[in-house]
Amino acid sequence: MSKPKFDLKPVQQLSSHSVLIWRIVQAAVWLIGAAILFCLLFFPSIGLLLFWNILIPVAPALLVVGTGIWRNVCPLATTNLLPRHFGLSKRKKLSATQLGRLNLIAVIALYAIVPLRHALFNNNGIATALLIISMAVTGVIAGFFYEWKSVWCSGLCPIHPVEKLYGGNVLITMPNAHCDLCQNCVVPCPDSTPNIHPKSSVKTIYHRVSGLLIVGGLPGFIWGWFHVPDEKATTALSALIGVYEMPLLGFATTLVVYWILSIIIQPKFERRLIGFFAALGVSCYYWYRIPALFGFGSFGDDGLLINLRNELPGYCIVMVTITAAIFFFYCLFIKKQNNKSWLIRPQFADKQGRMKSKLSV
Repeated sequence: MSKPKFDLKPVQQLSSHSVLIWRIVQAAVWLIGAAILFCLLFFPSIGLLLFWNILIPVAPALLVVGTGIWRNVCPLATTNLLPRHFGLSKRKKLSATQLGRLNLIAVIALYAIVPLRHALFNNNGIATALLIISMAVTGVIAGFFYEWKSVWCSGLCPIHPVEKLYGGNVLITMPNAHCDLCQNCVVPCPDSTPNIHPKSSVKTIYHRVSGLLIVGGLPGFIWGWFHVPDEKATTALSALIGVYEMPLLGFATTLVVYWILSIIIQPKFERRLIGFFAALGVSCYYWYRIPALFGFGSFGDDGLLINLRNELPGYCIVMVTITAAIFFFYCLFIKKQNNKSWLIRPQFADKQGRMKSKLSV
């Protein structure tokens, strides 16, 4: 496999005015996240609607178009980076092996948590709130010890593997609104490496396995997930286990297909294969998610935002889902790699943390 290209373009520093604007935006999004968390705890029906049926359905498309937007304003990231912003972090750096292990844990966590939506999280506001709080606490604790985004945002976060898969050919590059100087805390940096993807780094067995599992397994996992109804009240162990059967069956199927194809094709076409599976995954998500949001889903009110079944003919939803699939396949598979990163790399810092006068790599 060819080595990933690193961003050698001129760096960009945000002006104090731009930093202020981004801090206002981050604070606003953080307050929205806090409001959703409050609703999950005290008004669960509203909180579940806002979180699972509005925020989460928007996320995959946002990652395809501009992963850096989410990386700048994610409420969890804003919370987890507070120790670093306030100078309270010990600023340790991870080894390649440590980061690889975190990446693998993140992939496993994603596949373990998502099926539990059917059994628990989709219908339990307190459980969903506790899940969010536990992730925030984990990230903040890590932030007191490790540099910038290395442990949570680029390591343990279960969303990060999806960011790298769907953000492989973004349309929009943003300034980095968190890192004032690049400390090389993660190599390759997911924010600053053009067209990064889950297999950009193969430094350790953990990197290789995590890349294989997320690229090959996610499309089938998504397909299987949408073939399981929500459990209104999970009281039996068999019901809890049952929510994993179809997702894991789909996961295993596409994983095997991807593994075989990755052996057969020439290395120069591997990036295109990854793009195909990324497009397949996000297209599959919206193929089922869009109908469910508007009352055309397979399981009644599961995932319902607003019921338009009596107002819209079914072919309208089919046209929307087909259009979405065409868009995602164009962005991730058909369109030429644009050599864009999620965020513009800030100036590099020297060993004492000061800005270097010249760009170096």
